[in-house]
Amino acid sequence: MPLTTFHDRRYQWSQAKSLMPPQAQCERGPQGALVPDSDEEMDHIAVVYDKGETPPKITIKQVSGSVHQVFADGIAVAIVARASGDAPNPSDVLLVERGVHS
Repeated sequence: MPLTTFHDRRYQWSQAKSLMPPQAQCERGPQGALVPDSDEEMDHIAVVYDKGETPPKITIKQVSGSVHQVFADGIAVAIVARASGDAPNPSDVLLVERGVHS
């Protein structure tokens, strides 16, 4: 999946869940977030990684039934449960590069 930016209009970044909570502003490493999509009636999984780093490899493991865990370079970043539809696929995950202030 191509990298996405905060300027992509279909993704409602201002309503993203878990995107850089105040206590994590200085932390480094991949973090997961859920981003609403104005074109579809679903949220998208996003993985935010540090600027200048190689985009993380995304893997997904089924926990049970429709519950899946999302990993970025082996680090758990999200747990997703879907009421219907296909299981999430690594290519469905949005990769977002962010700047980290030191």
